[in-house]
Amino acid sequence: MSVTKLGTMHLTGHTGSKHTATVIFFHGSGSCGKDMKEWVRLMVKNFSFPHIKVLYPTAPLQPYTPAGGMPSNVWFDREDISPQVKEKLDSIAQIEKEVRQLIKNENLAGIPSNRIIVGGFSMGGALSLHTAYRWDRNLAGTFAFSSFLNQNSVVYQELKAANAGTKLPPLLQLHGDSDDLVDAKWALNTFNELKSLGVNGEFHTMEKLGHSLNRRGMNMIMNFIVKLLPEQ
Repeated sequence: MSVTKLGTMHLTGHTGSKHTATVIFFHGSGSCGKDMKEWVRLMVKNFSFPHIKVLYPTAPLQPYTPAGGMPSNVWFDREDISPQVKEKLDSIAQIEKEVRQLIKNENLAGIPSNRIIVGGFSMGGALSLHTAYRWDRNLAGTFAFSSFLNQNSVVYQELKAANAGTKLPPLLQLHGDSDDLVDAKWALNTFNELKSLGVNGEFHTMEKLGHSLNRRGMNMIMNFIVKLLPEQ
């Protein structure tokens, strides 16, 4: 089933004279780019960079199985919020087209993939993992907050099939130890599986944090971005 294109795009413009890098920040299920941008601003007031544009796209409105099939702004459909279910690959393939086009638009604007970081919260983080380790392995890096991949994910399958020694974007993964929607073990299992397949990165546990962002984690993400996307 086809889905509509991405919804309204919100952005934080670069504050310097030249735009030389981009961060794409994907929201969680049922949210939107505007809310994600505001949430990030509440965590860190100055989530902006002299040379980096930050994009907050909105997921298509489409039927979402965990919500009883009701329409929701989600990047893809899934059977359940659980690593045990199979991925809905046809749904993921639909959003792949949109994400590839989003990156291509930046490329056409003069920003190469190795000057782009993708990341996200919850489902948005899972989308980022598909993006960085399946659709564009030339990205500068990826981050995922409160996210996981399904067991036997197509991401793992494609990494296993990749040539040995293939350079992969580094990963920053963060997760609350009190998350009652996405178990922290699911996230750690995801990180360990990716690491076993050649992904270099860091996993950080956020103490006393539920299914949410926090200031400490967002500051880590800011440092990750600045390190990987220095001014040119």
